[in-house]
Amino acid sequence: MQNLLNALLMIVSAAIIVLSLLQGGKSDGFSGAFTGNGGLNLFANVKERGSEKVISNITLGLGIAFFVLVILIRIV
Repeated sequence: MQNLLNALLMIVSAAIIVLSLLQGGKSDGFSGAFTGNGGLNLFANVKERGSEKVISNITLGLGIAFFVLVILIRIV
């Protein structure tokens, strides 16, 4: 049981990393913080559509699964 949970945790972790890298950037990036390009829009209302929304929802689900697996591994 412990080995199965550990394997699932590694798979979920790798999937979260891949999906996080696939998501598009929603800001100017690190350099924009220092140069001040485009202003600071912390509360910009940008809706995700299409594949971005699907990837975001899958990442959210995998994040929840990650925490559940960590708690299960700790209990078992």
